[in-house]
Amino acid sequence: AVTSGLFESEIFGYEPGAFTGGNPRGQKGKIELARGGAIFLDEITELPLDCQAKLLRVIQERKYYPVGGIRELAADVRFICATNRDIRKRVEEGTFREDLFYRLNVGYIRIPPLRERREEIVPLARMFLKYLSESRKTPMRRIGKNAESALESYNWPGNVRQLKNAIERFVLLFDDPEMLP
Repeated sequence: AVTSGLFESEIFGYEPGAFTGGNPRGQKGKIELARGGAIFLDEITELPLDCQAKLLRVIQERKYYPVGGIRELAADVRFICATNRDIRKRVEEGTFREDLFYRLNVGYIRIPPLRERREEIVPLARMFLKYLSESRKTPMRRIGKNAESALESYNWPGNVRQLKNAIERFVLLFDDPEMLP
């Protein structure tokens, strides 16, 4: 959720006086803050092409410059990326760099959408119900059998986030001890 203009300063950090409105003491970037660890970049396919080129350079060379800096720093960090888009299709369309795709695609885990994992819907709903009831200090409730069937038969285009939101809505809006369809 970072604009192209802020991407460099967020990821690479910046030196004092690098730009107007910045911290006068400069700021460490995410690469430096995560040294020896990992940075998670969600929705990587939404990253603008100019930022993709900068990210590719860091991954390949394991070095970078803070914005306004003249001293090159080592990048001792792993990048973990996620997307809900078909990244190969984005490469074919030219909206995602092929070379960056291959650099990132060293390890690949596909997590199928919830509609392809229907056996997980009810256990997830129960977990969310328990967590949300406890965090909101409301009486613990249960999911009725008919509601379980309704949850399992729904397609959940918003995946797990949508399921959690539906359970949260139930906890907030209803006082019933049992969730019904």
